[in-house]
Amino acid sequence: MISTEMIEPLKQGLFRRIWTASLLSNTGRMIQGVGAGWAMVEMNGTPEQVALVQTALTLPITLFALPAGAIADIYDRRLVILFAIIASLVGSILLSIAVFGGHVGPASLLLFTFLVGSGMALFGPSWQASVGEQVTPALLPSAIALNSVSFNIARSFGPAVGGVIVAWAGVAAAFIAAAVCYLPLIVVMILWKRAREIPRLPPERLVEATIAGLRYVLHSPRIRTPLWRTFSAAFAGTAIAALLPLIARDILHGDSRIFGLLLGAFGVGAVLGGLALASLRAKLSTEAVMRLCSFGVAAMAVVVGSSRSELITSLALAVAGAGWLISVAICNISIQLTAPRWVAGRTLATFQAATAGGIALGGWAWGRAATEIGLSGALYASAALLVAVALILGRWMPMPVVKVEDKEMSAQRKELSARLALTPRSGPIAVEIDYRVAPEKARRFYILVQQLQRSRKRNGARSCSVARDIRDPWIWRERYVCATWLDFLRQRDRPTVKEAQIQQEVAALHEGPGPIRATILLERPIGSVRWKEATPDHGLLPVEPSGVSTP
Repeated sequence: MISTEMIEPLKQGLFRRIWTASLLSNTGRMIQGVGAGWAMVEMNGTPEQVALVQTALTLPITLFALPAGAIADIYDRRLVILFAIIASLVGSILLSIAVFGGHVGPASLLLFTFLVGSGMALFGPSWQASVGEQVTPALLPSAIALNSVSFNIARSFGPAVGGVIVAWAGVAAAFIAAAVCYLPLIVVMILWKRAREIPRLPPERLVEATIAGLRYVLHSPRIRTPLWRTFSAAFAGTAIAALLPLIARDILHGDSRIFGLLLGAFGVGAVLGGLALASLRAKLSTEAVMRLCSFGVAAMAVVVGSSRSELITSLALAVAGAGWLISVAICNISIQLTAPRWVAGRTLATFQAATAGGIALGGWAWGRAATEIGLSGALYASAALLVAVALILGRWMPMPVVKVEDKEMSAQRKELSARLALTPRSGPIAVEIDYRVAPEKARRFYILVQQLQRSRKRNGARSCSVARDIRDPWIWRERYVCATWLDFLRQRDRPTVKEAQIQQEVAALHEGPGPIRATILLERPIGSVRWKEATPDHGLLPVEPSGVSTP
C-alpha cells in the first residue's frame, strides 16, 4: 500500500526541482552502467571481469567516502555537488571519446569507470546531507525514501534505454547520452540560492574533520549498527546485480536488450518498495522490516538461479529490487535521523562506504564464486548467506529505534571567559567537574556519566575518566581532555537535545551544599614553557572573570 505521506516532499518547490534533475542524472548513470557492463561482455570478458565493472563504479565510494563526507560538512554542499557532477560529466565524455577511437580494453574500461565513480563518490555525501536543507524535519524520512525511489525509477527505465542505445548506436553513444543527462542537475545547482548558516567557529581542516567523523561513528552504537547491517546485506545480496549481465547472456541466452529488461524489472520493484516504505515502517519494527527484506531477496536469488523463463526471472527481480531498496533505505533513514548537522555528511559518507564496500567486495566474491561453482551455485550461496546474516546479526545487533527529534541540536551555551590569552591551537584543555552524589544514587550516577562520556567522545573529547574520592564516597570527579581550545569550544557546541538531557540528568543527581564545580585547565607539560624566574606571565589578560557555565 502506497502512503500519501511519501509524496509530501514533492510539494516543496526546491526539493521537487532537485529531485527531478537527480532523476535524470541517475538515469544517465544507469545508461552508463549498461554501456560499461555490455562493453565488457562484448570484449569476451571473464565472469570476474564483468562483475568488476560494478566494483569499479562503487570502489571509489569506499576509498574516498570519508574525505568526501568531511568536504560536505566543511564546504558549501551546493558547490561540492556542482563540482562532482561536472567531474562525472567530463569522465563520461572522455570515455565516449576513447571508445570511438577504439582505445578501450578491459583494463582501460575499468579505469575510466573508476574515474567516473570517483566523481560520484564526491557527489554522494553532499547530495544526501543537503536533503535536510530542502524539506522540513518531519518530511525527512519521506524525502530520503523518495531519493531512493528516484534512483530506482532511473534503474527501471535507464537500463532499457541504455540497452536500446547500445543495440542501435553502440556503447559510445550510451556514454554520450549519460553525459547529457548530467546537465539538468548542473543547471539546478547553479540556480539554487542555498541559505548557508554562518558558523560561530572556524571550519575544521580536512584531516581533522575526517578523524572527527570516524571518532563520532566509533562512539555511536546507533550509527555503527546500521553500518554493519548495510555492509553485510550489500555483500551478501549483491550477487544478483553483479551477475545480471551473465544471467541475461548465459542463463536466459539473451542480448543487451534482455539485460536492460532485467535491470528494469529490478528497478520497478525497487520503486514500488520505496513507495510502500512508509506503510511498512508504520506497521512493523525496523528490525522486522530488515529481516523480511533479507528473506525475500534470498528467496528471489534462488528463483533467479533456477529459472529459465524471462517472465519468472523478471518477476523475481522485481521482488528482489523491492527488498533491496527497502533494506538500504531503512539503514539510510536510521543514520540520517540520528546524526546531528555538524557531522551529517561524514556519517552519510560512512554509510555510502559501507554500502559500496559491501557491493564492491561482493561483486568480486560472487564473480569469483560464479567462475568456480557456476552462476546458479553463486546465487544459491548468496541466498544462504543472506538468511544467515539476517538471523545472526538480527539477534546480535538489532536495528535501533530512532525518532526525528533525536538529532536536533541543543541551544547554544553561554560564552566562556578566560584570563589567559588563548589561541585556537592552545592546548591540551583539561576539564574537571566535581559532583556530590548520595551513595544510594551512585549506581544511577555512574550509568548516566558513562553515557555522558560517550557523548563527549563523539563530539571531540578524549581521555575521559570518572573517579570517586576514597575518603568521601559522596565526591565524584569527571575528567576529559580536548586537544586544543578550538576543539573544546566545538565540543561544547555539538551536543544534541538528547545528549543535553543526559547531562541535565547527571547534574540533577548533585546534592549541595554548593553548586557543581567545573575547572577548565590549560595543560602545560614540563619543558613546554621556558620562563626565567623574573619573566612576567604575558598570558594573563586584564579581564575580570565572569561566571563559567558547566561544560
